[in-house]
Amino acid sequence: MNEYRRSLRKAAYVTIPVSNKMTGEVMGRIGNLSADGMLMVCDAPVVDGALFQLGFELTNAQGRPQAIDVGVQEMWAEAANVPGQYWSGFHFIDISVKDLEAIESWIGELGD
Repeated sequence: MNEYRRSLRKAAYVTIPVSNKMTGEVMGRIGNLSADGMLMVCDAPVVDGALFQLGFELTNAQGRPQAIDVGVQEMWAEAANVPGQYWSGFHFIDISVKDLEAIESWIGELGD
């Protein structure tokens, strides 16, 4: 299988809930995360191409939670292997330098 991703991805081995910042509702949880985007496991299908402002927390190197806010666009979605769950791929379209550095550190791209 050919790998076309531009950035290293890291699977989330702990539950990282992702909230819709506009509604305050949890949309799903992170499946994997990169500097460019994320795979999210959702309980409801996501509209093709939809734009969202999302928030989640990552544990930083000091073991403290760090809030991350990202603007995303849905790129693809499909039904997951578990009935009632969906995989959705999101591309980051708006992210602060601080939040990008936190994500890169979490996935190990900065030498953690």
